[in-house]
Amino acid sequence: MLTPYALSTDGRATPLGIDETTPLLSWRLASGRNGDVQTAYRIQVTEDGLPRWDTGRVFSSENANIAWDGPALRSGTRYHWRVTVWNADGEESGGADSWFETALLHPDEWAGVWIDRNPDVHPPFDPPVVDDLTDRTRHLPAVPHLRRSFTVSEAPTRARLYATARGVYEASLNGTKIGDRELAPGWTEYATRILYQTYDVTDLLTAGENVLGAVVADGWWSGFVGFDSRHQAQHYGDAPQFLAQLVLEFADGSTRTIATDAGWVEHPGAIRYADLLMGQYEDASRALSGWDTPGYDASGWLPVRVHGRPDNLVAEPDEPIRVTEELHPVSITTLGDGRHLVDFGQNMVGRVRLTIRGAKTGQRIRLRHAEVLEGGELYLANLRTAEATDVYLAAGGATEVFEPRFTFHGFRYVEVVGYPGLLHAQDVVGRVLHSDTPFTGTFECDDETVNRLVGNIRWGQRGNWVSVPTDCPQRDERLGWLADAQIFAPTAMRNADVQAFFARWLADVRAAATSEGAFPDIAPKVAMLTEGAPAWGDGGVILPWLLYQVYGDLRTLERSYDSMTAWVDHVHRHNPDLIWRHRAGNNYGDWLQVDAETPRELLATAYFARSAALIARAARVIKKDPTPYEELHARIKDAFNEAFVEDDGRVVGDTQTGYLLALAFDLLPEHLIESAAARLADDVEKRDTHLTTGFVGVALLCPTLAEHGRADLAYGLLHQDTYPSWGYSIVHGATTIWERWDGWTADRGFQAAQMNSFNHYSLGSIGEWLYGGVAGIGQAPTSAGYRNLVLRPTVGGRLGFARATQETVRGRIASGWRLAGGEVVVDVEIPPGSTADLLIPTADPASVRAAEGADGVTGPAIRDSEPTAGGLLVRLGSGTYRFTAQPPTPSRKGH
Repeated sequence: MLTPYALSTDGRATPLGIDETTPLLSWRLASGRNGDVQTAYRIQVTEDGLPRWDTGRVFSSENANIAWDGPALRSGTRYHWRVTVWNADGEESGGADSWFETALLHPDEWAGVWIDRNPDVHPPFDPPVVDDLTDRTRHLPAVPHLRRSFTVSEAPTRARLYATARGVYEASLNGTKIGDRELAPGWTEYATRILYQTYDVTDLLTAGENVLGAVVADGWWSGFVGFDSRHQAQHYGDAPQFLAQLVLEFADGSTRTIATDAGWVEHPGAIRYADLLMGQYEDASRALSGWDTPGYDASGWLPVRVHGRPDNLVAEPDEPIRVTEELHPVSITTLGDGRHLVDFGQNMVGRVRLTIRGAKTGQRIRLRHAEVLEGGELYLANLRTAEATDVYLAAGGATEVFEPRFTFHGFRYVEVVGYPGLLHAQDVVGRVLHSDTPFTGTFECDDETVNRLVGNIRWGQRGNWVSVPTDCPQRDERLGWLADAQIFAPTAMRNADVQAFFARWLADVRAAATSEGAFPDIAPKVAMLTEGAPAWGDGGVILPWLLYQVYGDLRTLERSYDSMTAWVDHVHRHNPDLIWRHRAGNNYGDWLQVDAETPRELLATAYFARSAALIARAARVIKKDPTPYEELHARIKDAFNEAFVEDDGRVVGDTQTGYLLALAFDLLPEHLIESAAARLADDVEKRDTHLTTGFVGVALLCPTLAEHGRADLAYGLLHQDTYPSWGYSIVHGATTIWERWDGWTADRGFQAAQMNSFNHYSLGSIGEWLYGGVAGIGQAPTSAGYRNLVLRPTVGGRLGFARATQETVRGRIASGWRLAGGEVVVDVEIPPGSTADLLIPTADPASVRAAEGADGVTGPAIRDSEPTAGGLLVRLGSGTYRFTAQPPTPSRKGH
């Protein structure tokens, strides 16, 4: 039976509060029958039980990104929608239901104004204990508590809170925290737009007095962000502000709005300061017990300061930051001087929840965080100016719980100082937080080091997906570097559904571009960096294209197209000879390459060509004229060969990354490809199967080697465990991807502390090859959203089996292989609506057999087959298949 599932609106399941006026509706498909396909669909939408939009039966196999084409949407309205599908036989087959709710669609619907603490009327706060202050925390402000009491004669039948902050906030109603978001509203290019959140608070309201409260901290708005010593804080404003409106609907049809205005009052509480980089300081003796509940005496509170009305608000379009997992210590070591060293066994991002028993009033407990140890103590040098320290002064109760809410740290180890008595494992919990992008992909094999690598990649992704795709979560940086993001994006899109996440961030990338069209190195743009470097600025072109390829996201591609062309036009304008030498920003080259120096002009020009080519492809997709950029690409390619490629296929610099760029970006004439690929392989071999690639080259390394007949070397690099390699860090205890290959080595110890993160996803971009090369899940060059699959599982290395699964916009894809009984067994799963070209790896195409119970090679869902280099090419319709065959001949060298 053909069945729709995982219904989504704008890439999210049941989103509460959207402001897109033409949302995109999608569903995935599953069927227990090979060859099944959706031949038609029908979408029916209701509002309050009444019909709102009905597409009727639409004869189409499309199931992703169906644009709303019904009547204009109304603000604050929940729409229920149902999709019904028809199968390959034209029979009505199945249906599923979902809903979405609009937020405030028109700016004039906002009644609230920005409010904050009034420093002119509030007495100064007593500072924390002098010994606890540093030069960086000395002037951090206390965190204000904001309060508004109101009365209703009856409980509302429906209530929605729309809220946001310049800073980060936590809202409450009648003493209960609202929602499960953390560090809301997240980080955007605040000068251009600030996200707001929508909450259903109906069940929290009662007849009589109610109290709406908020705690607002500096966050990214006015706290420490980035590494620019000239301007490390207050990038957007001097102090945090809050904005909200609570809309109540009653049984008689009347409504009432409670908004932020002069009627609110404020007071400091227990949090003496909270900063994303420095940490949180809390004095529990100053806690305002019951401050956000009815009946509380707020007569000593002072009026808030009122600012202007909002003018750049956008409804939150993707999943927020949440606590998604809890970790428990694998060990607690008691050190001297009343210290405990907690090891969570995993480098993570988030915070600690500490249960404190029997502390005296004012007892000071300090938590410091670190990723690794040096000589049995925390290694803190790589944090640079980030203090990553949380302090708690106990109230003196029998049991207290301390969990900082307005900071986060990157850590595996925590030093707890001043804890009363012994610290037990049940009293300390690591709370993992990140942008809650749903994980949709899996990879597994029978090599535990490779599985650990996969785990390290996933932990690096979740730890650096904190509102923006950061470069590192621990030191005084945590910025959205475009190159890191575009290099890792193909892997990220295998692991998780990051469509909405990237689409939202790309709006900040576009907003940060200069008036000349130059994308920045980072977005949001808070550092001194201006024009983007090669591979960095090109992220503004590459990422929209990837979203289209992987998710069929035409909307983001269309919205990004003008800025994409502006970027390439900017580079072209300043480099009319088509060799990118000028206006190349900081021109980082192949960042953190090892024992190699790829010429920077070569790398820059390769990316210039790459971006021009992608714009030409994008133009065709969105029905614009591709000719100017096709011609530009051809001329850049000629210039590249003239400047950097010799007649024998040698690429200037003779580095792995140089060859990778020339081969992977299709920059070489046909007659030099084989020679260049051989030179690449020779370089890997002469280094005893070691790499030299940095950030830019690493993602291309294994796929390009395998594509040119050297899967043996790709596997050799995968299995390598001596420096430099992925395995080297794992042998030495890594649980995330390191920033640099030599973050720590046995003979030199730690690298320079100024740049030595142990949680930095870029070098984990090999994950794309594990899914696409080892397990073999890919799609045709002209395919989008995995409609036309190319399945090429690669048997090799030390592996006896490998398997990957992906939940795509079409449905579930699986591909894997195993060696058993002298045969290779290949299993694949193709979702309804997709087709696949499967290359069964075998030395003898005649040995291929369809497994018992599956369709045969000429079965109804198998279109045809033909022997080809590397095995038997089988063309398949949707379904689940198993084939057995003689194993392939090992390539070149076994590993």
